[in-house]
Amino acid sequence: MRSTSSAPCRTWTRLLDALMALADRQGELISHAEHPWASATFSGCRHTVTMAFSGGQAVTTGEQFVAALPDHEFALPGQIVADATIVDLSHQLIPQPFLTITAELLLVAES
Repeated sequence: MRSTSSAPCRTWTRLLDALMALADRQGELISHAEHPWASATFSGCRHTVTMAFSGGQAVTTGEQFVAALPDHEFALPGQIVADATIVDLSHQLIPQPFLTITAELLLVAES
């Protein structure tokens, strides 16, 4: 695998919408970054997304998001989510429950 400097990805808004739906719209988007990606046979983008969940119910939903993400079947036209991984997770209980999650997703173009 290697990074390339090809044109920017164009599916990030659909991906973020799908992630927010998976989080039952209870997460707050903190940051998003994308980087073009290519191998000998595939091309796409690697996305890094950080979301925060504030309050007891939202944290529970965030924990469900963490469990569901790796096996979730995304419906993104022209794209396949080849990998979805939680790379960082932080819990806070005081003064209120709070969860921060960073996920990395690799999207490749359907051939």
